[in-house]
Amino acid sequence: MDKISAWYGPKLAIQDISLDFEEHSVSGIIGPSGCGKSTLIRCLNRMHETIPKAKVEGQVLLDGQDIYDQPAVSVRRRIGMVFQKPNPFPTMSIYDNVAAGLRLNGVRERKKLDVAVLESLKQAALWDEVKDSLDKSGSSLSGGQQQRLCIARALAVRPEVLLMDEPCSALDPIATAKIEDLIFDLKKDYTLVIVTHNMQQAARVAETTAFMYLGKLIEVGRTRELFERPREALTESYITGRFG
Repeated sequence: MDKISAWYGPKLAIQDISLDFEEHSVSGIIGPSGCGKSTLIRCLNRMHETIPKAKVEGQVLLDGQDIYDQPAVSVRRRIGMVFQKPNPFPTMSIYDNVAAGLRLNGVRERKKLDVAVLESLKQAALWDEVKDSLDKSGSSLSGGQQQRLCIARALAVRPEVLLMDEPCSALDPIATAKIEDLIFDLKKDYTLVIVTHNMQQAARVAETTAFMYLGKLIEVGRTRELFERPREALTESYITGRFG
């Protein structure tokens, strides 16, 4: 990501942000509410531009190619996203929720869908809990299970990168622990970027963490070093709870 700026109409939300995300690792983005974390992550898979009057400038490179020079639909196949609030399709079964992206991409063969649904639910650590109820509504699951279903849905199309926008903020501690364990497992196969308001969560799951404030990138570094020896006074103030 190179010099990314984003607007909502005339309002500048993030300014000149340059960041690298390490392959097969977890990168965390922290900062107080309203600092631009969610805007930044939405720029990484062309979601920001879906908002009326929103605008983005700068480059986001994936495998050396700018995603803003490619069709948005193909970008979102390669860069999946999981949102803050679990959002399974309420009228669809668990099976159809996971298969939805594949069907949109033209996969119709039942055997291929079966394999993809099985593999994705296993990757999302949900298979054992739902294997006997795949025809039930996705909305019949608990909040934590719904979030893992949304992760399975994102994984089914085999993205290269998975973005997570505060994926545990609506979950209880037990469900949160399951998602965090899952994040740790997924980095073997995917590059993950997680926005979190929970600094302890960033410390637990992220190898690298970026701190944002008022739409600007203040500091980025190895997570432990950033928390224990921040270079910037603003980072230290936020981490020690003096504001935010």
